[in-house]
Amino acid sequence: MKKVLLIYTGGTIGMGQNPETGALEPLNLEHLVANLPEFAYLKTDIDTYQFTPPIDSSDMSLRRWSQLVHIITDRYNEYDGFVILHGTDTMSYTASALSFMLENLTKPVILTGSQLPIGQLRTDGKENLVTSIELASAYNEDGHPMVPEVCIYFSGKLLRGNRSTKGNSDGFNAFNSFNYPPLCDAGVEFQFHHHYILKPDYSKPMTPHFDMDPNVAVFSLFPGIPEHTVKHMIESPELKGLVMRSFGSGNAPQKPWLLRLLKKATMRGVTVVNISQCVAGSVRMGRYETSWQLKEAGIVSGYDSTVESAVAKLMFLNAEYRDSSTVRRLMDTNIAGEISR
Repeated sequence: MKKVLLIYTGGTIGMGQNPETGALEPLNLEHLVANLPEFAYLKTDIDTYQFTPPIDSSDMSLRRWSQLVHIITDRYNEYDGFVILHGTDTMSYTASALSFMLENLTKPVILTGSQLPIGQLRTDGKENLVTSIELASAYNEDGHPMVPEVCIYFSGKLLRGNRSTKGNSDGFNAFNSFNYPPLCDAGVEFQFHHHYILKPDYSKPMTPHFDMDPNVAVFSLFPGIPEHTVKHMIESPELKGLVMRSFGSGNAPQKPWLLRLLKKATMRGVTVVNISQCVAGSVRMGRYETSWQLKEAGIVSGYDSTVESAVAKLMFLNAEYRDSSTVRRLMDTNIAGEISR
């Protein structure tokens, strides 16, 4: 029998309704388990760990990411897989962060949650949780896990964590992976897509990282964006990384002040990453003159990265390396399956 650790951070899946305000509030893990008699039918040994108190995912933080890495690392040899119950709003950020912080991961770490609390009649939480546990305990004949990476499971799809983004605030199919196929389709049977799944080096240990650098910002270009808005952000002395959401395949207005500010930032060691505002497709630096000038200013292509992944990767690399040239080189490199080159 495989053994899975269920880590409850909070989120809609474990919420109940406050009788005075009517608002949903996080409850404890005992409430969650009590609403899931299906646990008795799982052919998996399950232990639980709970954040005290549970948090709304809007309050997820770098300190909490480090806490999750510690929880997994301290128990890594005791369990065959890990399932993290998490609110949907920041789930893709957490999945992206953990994909970098858990280097050479050799076991499944699956994040899931729900759009409706698990105690409600039409909840999607039961299927998401039960299937996530089954996926976390799925191993092949060689004794290796079927999906040894950080993933998000939601509504029948297992997605690579650092390729996912929340695309629907109301529907049960809350998450999408626009630039990378699902790792598994969960229908009557599991259909694993093996050629899309990461292959770790099982001869080497998993290497945890606990630090992230928060000095990162995100801004989107828009027609008529004023100079003073960009200037205040870029000239912040603490800034180390900037995710710029550009138009189309990586294009920006040909404004001399914009190029001047961006080049000034890169020259003082700020890593500026260019990703597209489009949900699908990739940045192609140099395809048009408007993106060629960005490349000349020292901007790094984010290729087909999500915002969540680009932010988490910048935080991770800036915490690991003091040299901005190393950070830029690694932002341009696929290190955890986060970009296609």
